[in-house]
Order: sequence, then C-alpha cells, then structure tokens
Amino acid sequence: MGRMATVALVLGAGGAVGHAFHIGALSALADEFDWDARSADLIVGTSAGSVVGASLRAGLGPDDMRRRALGEPLSPDGSELVRRAEAAVADARSTTNRAGHGASMASRLRMASPERVLRAMRQPWNVTPGSLISALVPAGRLPTAYLSAPYDVLLGDDWPTQDLWIAAVNLDVGHRVVFGQPGSPPAALGEAVEASCAIPGYFAPVSIDDIRYVDGGVHSTTNADLVADYEPQPELAIILAPMSAVGSALELPRFAIRQFARRSVAREAKLLRDRGIEVVTLQPTAADLEQMSGDSMDPTKAEAVCRQVDESTIEHVRDPEIADRLAALRSSPPDRKS
Repeated sequence: MGRMATVALVLGAGGAVGHAFHIGALSALADEFDWDARSADLIVGTSAGSVVGASLRAGLGPDDMRRRALGEPLSPDGSELVRRAEAAVADARSTTNRAGHGASMASRLRMASPERVLRAMRQPWNVTPGSLISALVPAGRLPTAYLSAPYDVLLGDDWPTQDLWIAAVNLDVGHRVVFGQPGSPPAALGEAVEASCAIPGYFAPVSIDDIRYVDGGVHSTTNADLVADYEPQPELAIILAPMSAVGSALELPRFAIRQFARRSVAREAKLLRDRGIEVVTLQPTAADLEQMSGDSMDPTKAEAVCRQVDESTIEHVRDPEIADRLAALRSSPPDRKS
C-alpha cells in the first residue's frame, strides 16, 4: 500500500434532499475506490453536511447510511448506532411537543436581528447578502433539539477525535463561526449541528453561550475555503455541493440559486487549487435534479435521490481525468466495514 494521502471532505448544505445526495455520492466513492469517508483527515460540514459529517465521526459509515436510506438491513454496529440515535430523536421530539411553542403574531412578524440590520447600516462594506437576509426575515419557529439528540447520546460533550469543522453564522454579527476549528467557541457536537442547520425563517436560531447562530449556508453553501486553513495541507479535497449543479443542468432561470452556488463553489475550488490542493467537486447532474427538485426538506425523496446520485457519481468518477485526481483515495486506509 502506498503512502496515505491527506484528504479533506467538504459536505455542503441542501436540506433532507442534500443529505440524500451526500449518501449517494459517498456510497459511490466507497464502491469505486474502496474508500470509507470516515477516514477523511478533515470533514467540513455545513447544514445538512454537518449532519452527515457528525454521523461519520460518530461511527456510521457510508454503506450503512445507504442501507438506511434504501430501507435495507444495516450491519450490527450500524444498527445499534441508528437504534440509539433514533430513540434519542423520538424522545427529543416528544419533549418538544409537550413543551409547546406558542408565539404572538407580532413576534412572528418581527425581523430576526434588528441589531444586525443596524450594524449593516453603519458598516455597509462589511455585509454579506446571506447574513443580511437572515437578519431581516422573521426568526424561524421550528425547534432544532432533535438534530442534536443523536450526538448528545453517542458522544455527549466530547468532540470527535478526528477533525470535524462545522460552519454556522452569528446571527447578530453576521460573521461565520467554525465549530471544531482551533480557536473557535466551545460547543458540544450536537449544539454545533443544531446551529449549522438553523435555516433562517424556518428553524429557530440556536443559542450557545448567549450567542444566536443560524445556518452556515448563510455564508456559503459549502464553506470549502476552510480547507485552505487546515494543517497539514491536504493533498486532495472532495467537495460535495448539493445546492449547486453541473453547468449543463443550469440552463433554466428557475435554477438561479444553484447558479449562484455554482459560482461560489468554483471560487472556493480555485482558491484551493491555487494552494496546490487537488480538488474534485461533485454536483447534481440534470438527472439528479429531476429527483431533487421541489421541497428540499422532503425526507420521502431520500431513496430516489440516493439511488440516482449513486449512479451519476459512479459515471462521473469513472471519467479517466476524474479517476486520476481521485487516485489518492486508493492509498488511504482501507474501508472500516460498516
């Protein structure tokens, strides 16, 4: 076996559909390169990607993720992890439902962060569109406790020993915060996942030490530029970008958001390539979008999306140029059986 390559895995935002995209793509990489995503030296997770990244670091492998999405039997280890996680989620949902979440009409219509809007007026040169929009829209009402519950049970207050960076945005300041990165604010893994997934106007902002956080996708749908800060510098970065798409799939105006995301991903990938890092980006194809379009939070799409993305990813990575870029995966540690 050759020397082990340093690999960074970037898992972008995309809701429940994006979660299924990740599973399909990671399964394809496992099948084609005998590579287990749990062996990545660094995982950068944003929103749905933070859930998948945290699950990988908690021990659930791509094969079991795929089996779960397809309704197939899991491995004994995977089955036990999922059993404990699902029990924790059910308990969190039950507790939340009993507590209730009433709110006055005035509070439901109030902008989420007047402080951020005032700050933007004072410093317009220091404003990102996503952070301003997240401050202007009313705060979401849906609770996020069920998102942290699995990791509270599986890992408690401990952060994974393997590097996992989770992106969120400080709602009232507008700056990106990367939990798990050296020098970042302390947080339990479950709290970080909640914060990264708090879609403005949908989920309620997540408070950690009296600071309110929202979805890391507010800053970037992938936050792949963070890989440039990792030491030692990765030889390969694999970017999974569910909210983007390949160029040939973006002809229709209704894909304007995906066009914006694609440009952002391209800038981040160029930054990494300029640093000497090999980059492979996996984005939805036109066939993928046929399954992914519609409600991005619809979990019933998972099986169809997973199957389609698995197929399209295999086709993509069998391209000789892409296969050559991913050759370093074959020098990584062998799969840990799920």
